[in-house]
Amino acid sequence: MLSSLKLVDIVEQNAEEVAKQWVKEVRKNPRTTGYHGLPEETLVSQAMIFYQSFRTLLMGKKASEEAHTFFSKYAEERYGQGITLHEAIYALVLMRRHMWIYADLQANFVSVVEHQQAIESISRTILLFDYASYMITQRYMELLQNDIDRKLGKR
Repeated sequence: MLSSLKLVDIVEQNAEEVAKQWVKEVRKNPRTTGYHGLPEETLVSQAMIFYQSFRTLLMGKKASEEAHTFFSKYAEERYGQGITLHEAIYALVLMRRHMWIYADLQANFVSVVEHQQAIESISRTILLFDYASYMITQRYMELLQNDIDRKLGKR
């Protein structure tokens, strides 16, 4: 678990720097145009909340419950900002990418044991992001249905 902890430590200790790198990417990427006009401090805060929650989401005693709560809120906030579903998911993909790029530049997973632990960490991280995509999509659909029902006078 050393490499998983190493990744988590690097991300937590450098959350603001990683977040700022993510913000530069998300504000210029053609796949995230809904983010282009959002204030930088709003975006930095969004990414930092994720990076600072990473340990709990990945390794917490109730990680599944924490992830459900976290990503439901993520979906609600992005939906409320008018961010499209595909952009909200892609922004999350970019968060993962920037986290790994930063960690890769900061740490070398050298030994065979550390290499195996790094693979485990990658697998757990991918599983978390897969779950996030599912949860965010589900919540967006619920919010969209609520808006449709409200407009049709069903609620």
